[in-house]
Amino acid sequence: MSEPYNLFYWPLPFRGQLIRYVLAHVGAVWHEAEFSDIGAIKEQPVHDQPTPFMAPPLLFDPDNGFYIAQMNAVLIYLAEKHQLMPASATKRALTQKILGDINDVLDEVTLFGGRSMWEEGSWKPFVTQRLPRWLQIFERTATDHGATLEAGTMLGTDDLGLTDLATAALWFSMMDNLPALTPVISHHAPVVAALSRRVAKQPAIAALIAEQKANWGDLYCGGQIEQSIRKMVDEFGVD
Repeated sequence: MSEPYNLFYWPLPFRGQLIRYVLAHVGAVWHEAEFSDIGAIKEQPVHDQPTPFMAPPLLFDPDNGFYIAQMNAVLIYLAEKHQLMPASATKRALTQKILGDINDVLDEVTLFGGRSMWEEGSWKPFVTQRLPRWLQIFERTATDHGATLEAGTMLGTDDLGLTDLATAALWFSMMDNLPALTPVISHHAPVVAALSRRVAKQPAIAALIAEQKANWGDLYCGGQIEQSIRKMVDEFGVD
């Protein structure tokens, strides 16, 4: 039996959730690093780190003695190892493209890691223009590949793949932990919202979410930027 993976990521969903969805889906066992251990390895001098990296997520695979950082790289590594990548070159390229889109959405919703805080003047254009356009991009991708409200996948594959797990982790986490955004997501991307809910109901992923809810509540991305998002939702809404 393989030894557990070791995931270095803060105790909250956000970028780490995409990796957790994949690990749960493939039935992997993993250990969540302690908060103090995450901080320690992150702040080590670069020449002392097990692999040079700036910030979590970081994954250690003891099967190969391999450390890999950067969310997209971790996801591709796991997908290759656990047969979650599509076979064709075109769909593999689309997988990379969708992961890039996901990373952009996460950057934008947190104003690039909280470099600044949301204000009314920036929030309203984001939630009424920019976020809807992102949702329409995901929706177009899904429907172009045959997905419907009842069935289907992001790239038309027979089984759930990396794109489905990553897309669901992005949008379901947002709906679940920032429920005021659910009407925007469901309106502009109803098929993607339905797919995200179906994935979240998969037994292993549902168990993961339930455990997180018990431990973390509705925490989404943490810190001052999450407080800023919630303040905007409370004061100015989503329309």
